[in-house]
Amino acid sequence: MKQLLQNIKTGKTTIEDVPIPTPREGQALVKVSASLVSAGTERMVVEFAEKSYLGKARSRPDLVKQTLDKAKREGVMPTMQAVFNRLDQPMALGYSTAGTIVALGKNMQGFKVGQRVACAGGGYATHAEYNVVPRNLLTPLPKNVDFDSAAFTTLGAIALHGFRLAEPQLGENVAVIGLGLLGLLTIQLASAAGCNVLGIDIDPKRVRLASSLNVQAVTRPQAESAAAAFTANRGFDSIIICADTSSNDPVELAGVIARDRAKVVATGAVGLNFPRKVYYEKEISFINSRSYGPGRYDPHYEENGQDYPIGYVRWTEGRNFQAVVDLMESGKLKVESLISHRFDIKEGVKAYEVITGKKKEAFLGVVLKYPEGKMKEERKVEFPSIVHRPSSVVKLGVLGAGLFANSTLLPVLKNNKDFQLVGIASSGGLHAQHSGKKFGFQYATSSEDEIINDPNINTVAILTRHDTHADLVMKALKAGKHVFVEKPLAITPEQLNKVEKQLRITNHGLLTVGFNRRFAPLIQNLKSQIVNRNEPLHAHYRVNAGFIPANHWTQDPAIGGGRIIGEACHFIDVLTFLVGTAPVSVSAHALPNGGKYSEDNVSMTFTFPDGSLGVVDYLANGDKSMPKERLEVFCEGMVAVLDDYVSLSVVKDGKRKEERGAQDKGWKAEMATFAESVKSGKEPPIPYEQLIGVTKSAFAVVESIRSRNPVEIK
Repeated sequence: MKQLLQNIKTGKTTIEDVPIPTPREGQALVKVSASLVSAGTERMVVEFAEKSYLGKARSRPDLVKQTLDKAKREGVMPTMQAVFNRLDQPMALGYSTAGTIVALGKNMQGFKVGQRVACAGGGYATHAEYNVVPRNLLTPLPKNVDFDSAAFTTLGAIALHGFRLAEPQLGENVAVIGLGLLGLLTIQLASAAGCNVLGIDIDPKRVRLASSLNVQAVTRPQAESAAAAFTANRGFDSIIICADTSSNDPVELAGVIARDRAKVVATGAVGLNFPRKVYYEKEISFINSRSYGPGRYDPHYEENGQDYPIGYVRWTEGRNFQAVVDLMESGKLKVESLISHRFDIKEGVKAYEVITGKKKEAFLGVVLKYPEGKMKEERKVEFPSIVHRPSSVVKLGVLGAGLFANSTLLPVLKNNKDFQLVGIASSGGLHAQHSGKKFGFQYATSSEDEIINDPNINTVAILTRHDTHADLVMKALKAGKHVFVEKPLAITPEQLNKVEKQLRITNHGLLTVGFNRRFAPLIQNLKSQIVNRNEPLHAHYRVNAGFIPANHWTQDPAIGGGRIIGEACHFIDVLTFLVGTAPVSVSAHALPNGGKYSEDNVSMTFTFPDGSLGVVDYLANGDKSMPKERLEVFCEGMVAVLDDYVSLSVVKDGKRKEERGAQDKGWKAEMATFAESVKSGKEPPIPYEQLIGVTKSAFAVVESIRSRNPVEIK
């Protein structure tokens, strides 16, 4: 399928062939008929992408500071590689489309194949021939609302939410400053609600267009005198700012024309330096409107389909979408006259030349059109220039093509001649297509089953979200594949039990987990110092993990498993590697969450079969500019200190030895070891009892925190 993409690194806007995405549970696959180009949000993205690196840095000083802090911790080269990898990720443009459902994932009651819908959401309702869209971002369309009009639904919901925040009453006076698309939708909504509306803009053409919609409008020089006459010198009850400008003039004008104790709502991106005198004297309330309405930015609502009860939240974003469509159906919201340009998706780049001013054309609503016809099963895109290697290599299929895959694992695999990169999959198809071209895969697809069942693939790497790991491991093992899975192996004891059972009956597939740190050169060196020890050891691992908000997917127990299961397993594994066996008990304590943290300030003390002790302090309440990891090991008169995989100091018999180099957390060595195991049929790189034991230990930590008791690890 064709999709419009923006490369943030190069600034190029392109049309690419991308695999048709695959709908997951709670999603529908929609064949798009029309999409609306945002002259605000999308133009800003494109203009940012077209800036030089210096220009990008000047416009985002907050990211520059994060980059400098990372460079101090990890070094300049790793930081620059991480920055360029992030910039190189393709961005799918668009957030407002309309089309027809052609396939449904599980649990999509209330929707059916063949149903006409409006779609919303960045990353979902994109400028592409097909989109996968979650249920709460879908709105059924009545027969008399055409696709071109329905493509305005998301923008209409933005306007409607801003209008609702002003809380206007029937017969009140409402001013709308800025008569672009958002403003022209807002004046119609206010008029339909029974308000007396005055539109204001600097462009006489926009003023005339507003007048054609039966709404009084004036140019900026007339605004103050017109406002006085319109309101009989009382001032406006509500002022809604829809302008897109860095100027403070809209905010200043709103204060002048407002009545005493009026409300001002900003739905556009405007300067926010308030004139204190007028806002203070009139006691004006100011609100910054946030997108489509309640539910926006809540992953439980948007991604997981958890609606809010109507008795508590009357107007969610989904109900705003439906209200906009209903107004279109009744003829109270008209958008046909707002469309200035239509482009076929194949010429989509021209749309951005228009909205960024490269083409000197006046514009308003820019709509992209898509070909009609039946869906072709194009879930696979081939890259025919790939040269096949001999069969003695690891023939790899990859599931997941996110930032971790592109910045960490795939660069390692590309430079390892033992791996032949055959196929890569991501559910949306876009990131698989980008990674496939970048790293030299033979094909990209949106279907996990295509990878798992490909006879030309003997090994599968699973780099998807944590909740999918265990099921995909079992599917791949059942298919006779060797499996590498990024940590964690599982996020529940039930999942882990199923993996254990599958391993007992698997005769031909090796399994390993991305516990890369045990393969790091400095950890290997440290292990060599204690491999022949005759006494128990004590190890203390301090992790300055950094803060992650509670609404991040890694914190969700059902998706990410939480940070202890999802990441702290790394550090439990390092202790397990040094001791040589998994822990047998743990006592864990967490600082109070205080409404900010999520059981991610934790001290864990593990005991091992030989009497060794291991302590992991995993902390989210520190400063990220400090190095992330420090490990201290005491054993038989020796003290070893590992600092962030950059230096290792070993002190014994009064003598100090130090090894220092670029940060290396073991990815290259782990994948080389895994390839050798696959090719030679040797034992797995990490003993299964340790893979299972480490995962059980992470579960036991969470149990110990909540029970406030030590937990035996069976």
